[in-house]
Amino acid sequence: MPRPTAAQLAYGSATVIVSTIAMLLLSQTSTGLGVAVISAAALALGLLVALTVPAPRRRGRHAARTAAGAPTGSAAAASAASAAETAQDARVADPRPASAEHPVHH
Repeated sequence: MPRPTAAQLAYGSATVIVSTIAMLLLSQTSTGLGVAVISAAALALGLLVALTVPAPRRRGRHAARTAAGAPTGSAAAASAASAAETAQDARVADPRPASAEHPVHH
């Protein structure tokens, strides 16, 4: 399970605090059982809010991969272009002739 982000922690904590205070003031309960029920409800609400805050989107080469692991749409084109540039850079940087890459054995 991924670690919660700062936004998830902030929203969840703020929800717990604000909802606990609001429910205690609105219910005007003074019993221990009432405070425990309200605290549990506020904690559940805060957890729900923290889990529904959208996670930040990943940036980079692997961000556009689908669940199956295949690139989609423009990501496939970008990946192909990146691979072509890498291959071209390798050909330019390698001073060996083509015959050295594929030796012929008789």
